[in-house]
Amino acid sequence: MFTFACCAWSMNKHVAALSCSVATVLLCGMLAKPVAAQPAPVTAVLDALSSVHPFGEVAISPDARRVIYGSVVTGKRGGAEVDVSALWIANANDGSGAARLTACPGSVCDEHSAAWSPDGTQVAFVTTDAKEQTQIAVATVSNRDVRIITSAHGPLDTPRWSSDGSRIAFLYSEGAPRTPGPLNPLARDAGVLSSTVYEQRLALISARGGDATLLGPADLNIYEYDWSPDGRRFVVTAARGSGDDNWWIAELDLLDAHSGALTTLLRPHLQIASPRWSGDGTRIAYIGGLMSDEGISGGDIYVVPAAGGAPVDATPGLAGSVQTITWNASATRIVATEFAAGDEVLATIDVDSKSQRELWRAPQMIWANCLLGLTPGDAGISLSKNAAVSAVIRQSYTSPPEVETGPPGKWKPITRANAGVKPITGKATSVFWKSDGFSVQGMLIEPPAVVQARRYPLVVEVHGGPAYAHYPLFPASPDSFDAVLASQGYFVFKPNPRGSYGQGEAFTQANVKDFGYGDLRDILRGVDAAQETAPIDPERVGITGWSYGGYMTMWALTQTDRFKAAVAGAGLSDWLSYYGTNNIDTWMIPYFGASVYDDPKVYARSSPITFIKNVHAPTLIVGGDRDAEVPITQSYEYWNALRRLGVRTEFVVYPDEGHFFFRRADQVDVASRLVNWFNAYLKPGA
Repeated sequence: MFTFACCAWSMNKHVAALSCSVATVLLCGMLAKPVAAQPAPVTAVLDALSSVHPFGEVAISPDARRVIYGSVVTGKRGGAEVDVSALWIANANDGSGAARLTACPGSVCDEHSAAWSPDGTQVAFVTTDAKEQTQIAVATVSNRDVRIITSAHGPLDTPRWSSDGSRIAFLYSEGAPRTPGPLNPLARDAGVLSSTVYEQRLALISARGGDATLLGPADLNIYEYDWSPDGRRFVVTAARGSGDDNWWIAELDLLDAHSGALTTLLRPHLQIASPRWSGDGTRIAYIGGLMSDEGISGGDIYVVPAAGGAPVDATPGLAGSVQTITWNASATRIVATEFAAGDEVLATIDVDSKSQRELWRAPQMIWANCLLGLTPGDAGISLSKNAAVSAVIRQSYTSPPEVETGPPGKWKPITRANAGVKPITGKATSVFWKSDGFSVQGMLIEPPAVVQARRYPLVVEVHGGPAYAHYPLFPASPDSFDAVLASQGYFVFKPNPRGSYGQGEAFTQANVKDFGYGDLRDILRGVDAAQETAPIDPERVGITGWSYGGYMTMWALTQTDRFKAAVAGAGLSDWLSYYGTNNIDTWMIPYFGASVYDDPKVYARSSPITFIKNVHAPTLIVGGDRDAEVPITQSYEYWNALRRLGVRTEFVVYPDEGHFFFRRADQVDVASRLVNWFNAYLKPGA
């Protein structure tokens, strides 16, 4: 069950809306007026959010002389304006000499996933051809000669070089009509139902081009991979059958780079991510733990012998969640990024002594690539060959993202793309409290100006997942509901209750077979803590969320009358009916302990529909009619019950949208409706 709200990024996960304008400057002028002034118009706020320049990736060359980063350009395609990812190569020291790295000069193509060759003389990356089909391109750095080396027919991604630089591997879904993943709009059913599975496989091609070879069984879906140092094998996370549905039961396998022979290395009892081979080839590390969504990693670091054997937890008792790892050719030491109690942490872990040394820690966010701009991808930091120099994209809730380079933890910005962007909210501070023996953290966002002696409405924004967290990210899209609400005079509280990342694996697993109970207690006690530190009116408190956050919004209204208004996006009202209608039901087994057919009571116990007669708060419900992760029928159930029970409600269905909303007009409409709904019932400024 996915984590985020409607997303401002394009369907390509590497692209975000980019259109720097005077909107931010104009909005700052509005927000800088005397404290008695009216809030800025919502349309101006949304324009300001969309004016932030996103950066999707950064990769430093092995010799630390150059850096490649991904941003966004706008161009014409088929008579329409489109935003596509673009790659730039620049001096790693100061960002000077930035030039476009492209396989399609003069055309509009989508380019991303840059990977340096081991000797630093070439770069492989993903591009699109005239038919918008993804291909692998290779550029020679010295003369910028670029050639396309594949003739693919289907989505591909994640090119990586062999250690000798002679071959390139990549993930490839041959013949698939769309990029793998359940976030895109679901195809409509018609006629006799059947299922065609397009597996994502590992492909191998000469760096000079030619025919690609598909490795491994044809019914095996490969999610992630890493080369062995000697170039003879791969370690992969993989599962047979539907790739969208079976990530939660993926195994750790070894794949022969010549024959494609598959050997199972590990069948974990929970989820695994980011398999990485040690520099000496004797061990494999991975992130293991309870994870609710593919690509949103969190857990402990485990190490398993490449020859087989039991995995060992290299970070036992860690008071945080590991997000990304790299050996960077070391045999004993891993560089990791972690989220811990509201802070991002860069650390080295000695896997033999199981000891950690923090290199940097701050209430900020760093990554070298990302998933949809809202969580780290599979690289938290890009390191030079000797690890002396690094590159990251760094931001905080009040500082927009820029590309930065320098020794690990001592970065300096080399881009100035967001120099003119200012925050549209007031301060963002961490709030800490205790609940049932757990240490819990959240963020409290202030309005732009707080008038002394005035009491303000509060909206609680519950994140999705549930294995995710409210990270300190700069608001940069129309789905930044917290920033939109704060700009309109609300305090916004963003709790990370049990089940979230950031407090250790025991905390993440504390909501197993307990959805809605312990996590709601954490949230309510967090609201108490927020009210102790801010001028909040306890009679004007609302709640909102998307996906699992939408579920928690629906659930909270059945358990307490504390919330006077609610907005539920892509919410879930009945775990029993959900089990049989969603496309990713495998994710539920680790959380509920059994299927709904084997233990329906545990599902009913946490279903809002079971307690629906307790709801009294006015509730706005929104969702996409082609949502594969949380079918729109879940919202219909809740809405029908409320209107028949006489509760004030409104339901808005967005045609052809999936779990994420990709149309700008729909994103703007949701944000506007959310503000208007809370304004009607919480009355800011009163």
